[in-house]
Amino acid sequence: MKKLYILSAFCFSAFIFAQTIDFKGCINLFENQNYTFNKTGNDATGKKIYMTTPTDGSQNCGGLGTCEFKLQWNDISERWEFLADSGNGDFVDPYLIYYSSTGNSAATNPPNIDIGGWIENTTITNGDCGGNLTNTNSIFTGDVRTTTLAINELQKSHFTVYPNPATEFIYIKGLKTVKAVNILSVDGKQILKVKDSNKIDLSKLAPGIYLFEIETDKALIERVKIIKK
Repeated sequence: MKKLYILSAFCFSAFIFAQTIDFKGCINLFENQNYTFNKTGNDATGKKIYMTTPTDGSQNCGGLGTCEFKLQWNDISERWEFLADSGNGDFVDPYLIYYSSTGNSAATNPPNIDIGGWIENTTITNGDCGGNLTNTNSIFTGDVRTTTLAINELQKSHFTVYPNPATEFIYIKGLKTVKAVNILSVDGKQILKVKDSNKIDLSKLAPGIYLFEIETDKALIERVKIIKK
C-alpha cells in the first residue's frame, strides 16, 4: 500500500466454495471500491489466510495510491486482523487497520461484521474510516463466519456450569482445563474474556442473558447460555 490512508475500502462479497471474501468500506477515503480476498493458505494454527489479488500494487485505491490487504489470525494477540501492506504486497511491515477479538480461537475463518466487532485502529487511520465496521458503513461477505460458532466447532462434553441463574460467581466443573471463557451478549458481541479459570466473576455485569464460549485444553468450544440476576 503506497499511502497510509488508502487502507479501508471494503466490500466482502464472495463465493464460499471458492473461499473468497469481498469487502467495501471507508468509502469517504477509498471511494466506492470493492476488494476481493482469496484464501492463500493456512497458518501454523490452522487458521485461513486471505489476501487481495493482485498484491503487486497494481490496484488503484480511490486515486490515493494502491492497496494490498490481508486478513489473518494473530495468535499472540488472539484476534483476527485486517492488514494493509506498506510496500508491494510483501507484508513485511504492514499497517493494522481493523481487528476483531470476538472470533473464538477455534474458528478457522474470520467472523463477519455482526459477530466480529471489527474495531478501527485509529492510531493508524486517525479516525478517517468513520469508526468500527457496521452494516451501514461497510459490507463484509463470503467465506466469513455468520454464527457465534461454526457447526463443526460446537462439540459437546460432560461438564456443569452452576449456579444458573447466578448473581455473583459462575463455576465450571467437569472440564480438565478451562483455557478461556468468552462472555458474549446474545447478539454475539464480546463483553469479557477470562483466561485459565473455572470461576467467573459476574458481579459487574448487568442483569440479563449472556453466552459463555468455553475454550478447553483441547481447543474445543462449548457454548452455554447464562442468566445473570
